[in-house]
Amino acid sequence: MDIMGHDSRRQKKRFAMMKSIGPKLIPFLKTSCIYFVLWLPTSNPSWFSALIKCLPVLSLGFFVLAHSISQGVYRPYAKKVLVALLFSALGDVFLTWGDQGFFIHGMLMFGISHLLYTWAFGLRPLKLWIALTLLSLGVVYYVAVYSYLRGPMIYAMAGYVVVLGMMSWRALARMACSDYERTWGRRCTAAGAVLFVGSDLVLAIDRFCFTVPHARAVVMSTYYGAQMLISLSVAEQSESEMLWKRN
Repeated sequence: MDIMGHDSRRQKKRFAMMKSIGPKLIPFLKTSCIYFVLWLPTSNPSWFSALIKCLPVLSLGFFVLAHSISQGVYRPYAKKVLVALLFSALGDVFLTWGDQGFFIHGMLMFGISHLLYTWAFGLRPLKLWIALTLLSLGVVYYVAVYSYLRGPMIYAMAGYVVVLGMMSWRALARMACSDYERTWGRRCTAAGAVLFVGSDLVLAIDRFCFTVPHARAVVMSTYYGAQMLISLSVAEQSESEMLWKRN
């Protein structure tokens, strides 16, 4: 077996894939820069500020669609990720008016997005120990913030912690497999899930508990990074994952 030749071909294939991915990510990189450069105040929300906020996520939707078209295959995985991005963008719109009573609406949109990501990631391998670990951490977090919550937010936060934990469980479980199956696409989803959890954690602490220095910059940078990493996973789907989808 020509191991060196196999490794060389795999590296060339990866290089060609990254070369194909790069140009499609330019709209996302540009719109992300526009958001941070303009840094529109959140105290005076408008449809323009909502558009600027959700443009990077919509650009990632363009990336998923453009990559699928270029490959000539629009897989179910990519469709679910695309719809999840659209719900995330809608969540961004609601959160723009979060202080005007639409915060729970934004949480609902992101909850649907996490359920779609969970559906896309699948249930194999199961890795229940990851689920139990995340469940324990989620309970600790909810108990810590419970005393700061009021009214419907008590139940909304509990539901959101559950769906965010489910998404994180499936993303991490996909990576916690054999070295042969641990592809860079699965690493992207796992890293994206971790960033998502970190982003939402800082957002919730800053909104409900106490002021976090530079919270908005931390939340938005980790949020955009999480969405980008999950979107990148559509560029690689292992054969074993495709077989799981057929079963």
